[in-house]
Formats: sequence, C-alpha cells, structure tokens
Amino acid sequence: MATDIDLHLGRRLRRRRRLLGLTQQQLAVQVGIRFQQIQKYECGANRISAARLWQLSEALETPISYFYDGLTEALEKKDSSGPQGGEMFSRKETLDLIQAYYQLGERPRRRLLDLAKSLHTDGEQAA
Repeated sequence: MATDIDLHLGRRLRRRRRLLGLTQQQLAVQVGIRFQQIQKYECGANRISAARLWQLSEALETPISYFYDGLTEALEKKDSSGPQGGEMFSRKETLDLIQAYYQLGERPRRRLLDLAKSLHTDGEQAA
C-alpha cells in the first residue's frame, strides 16, 4: 500500500517529467528501467529507492530536494478537502496549458493573461 510520501514523490516525478515533455518510456530508457516501473513510481505503488531517486533527479535535471518540496505542507493538509495546488499541477490539461502559454510570444501571453483575469473577475460578479 502506498504511503503519503510515496504518493507525493510519485506526483512530483510525474509533474517534472511532463514539464520536460518526456514520456514514461523516454524517462525509463534514460535510467535503464521499463516504463511500467515509472508508472508504478508515479502512482505510488512502488517506492523509489535512494539510488533510483538519484538517477531520476539526474535524468530530470533537478535536485533531489525537488521531489520533497511541499511534502510537509501536503502531509499537514492531507485531511482537508478540495484539490491541492500540487494536484492541480499534476493534471495533464494544466501542464498542456502552461506549455502552450510559454510557446506564445510575450505580447500574446500578456493578452491571454489579461483575458483569463477578466473572465475570473466576470465569473465572480455573476455569482
């Protein structure tokens, strides 16, 4: 059974992999394992050993501490309801939106951000 720590590490692994645009297969090849093992790490079914975490951090070009960022807060908020910030960023649509946003030039990005803010404000006024 997955522990809260295993789940947190798996979410952070998935987030970083997706932000870099890597598939599970591509990451698995880099660290010399099968993609199914990456799947198991990401869902928390298998624990990530210290040696494997080192390999993953090297392949994902991030410090090992990245995987533990927000862990204390996540454990403290475990019993609260609603999606947590970390969960929101692990969603594929959120990552797709972020990647598309940064592919735009500076001016279109600013305009899109202004549009999003105005839609949020309009939604509050309608409620």
